Amino acid sequence: MHAPFRYRTAVRIREGRPEDWPAVADLLAQLGRPDVRGTGEEPAAREVFEGYLERPDAVLLLAEVDERVVGLLDMEYRVRLNFTVPQAWIPDLVVAEDSRSAGVGRALLARAEELARERGCWGMELESATWRDRAHAFYVREGWNDAGKSFSKLLAEGLTWPPAPASDAPRSPG
Repeated sequence: MHAPFRYRTAVRIREGRPEDWPAVADLLAQLGRPDVRGTGEEPAAREVFEGYLERPDAVLLLAEVDERVVGLLDMEYRVRLNFTVPQAWIPDLVVAEDSRSAGVGRALLARAEELARERGCWGMELESATWRDRAHAFYVREGWNDAGKSFSKLLAEGLTWPPAPASDAPRSPG
């Protein structure tokens, strides 16, 4: 158990809503995901986002500071073979560059853990690109274990996976 933490800023964690799309798209671009803002792919990406919000096996958490969205965490509850209860999987966790080291990531992870426990999950897992050393140190400080490697095979042309640092990330093809 971690010692009590005093946030440097008042962080409010809430579930995402359809009107949060612009802030979510911005944060995902900062994470290195394809930047669909202002492209022909943005309407379809927004539709995927809105569908995600309706999924009963997923949740999007947003962190707000002074009514500005400064972080997001999406979590899915997945069933794995030989387990009778789900595992919580976090595909994305990002905090705006100007809001890092202020307790936002910790608040997002804490709320995600509460939800996973309420759902009866046996554990939690997340992925992080190999070059994100600062994020890896954060996860270890928060009690997470470096438990393995992830392998991927890209099937789409024009994308980089895992994402490169945001300054090197390509815009979405199309």
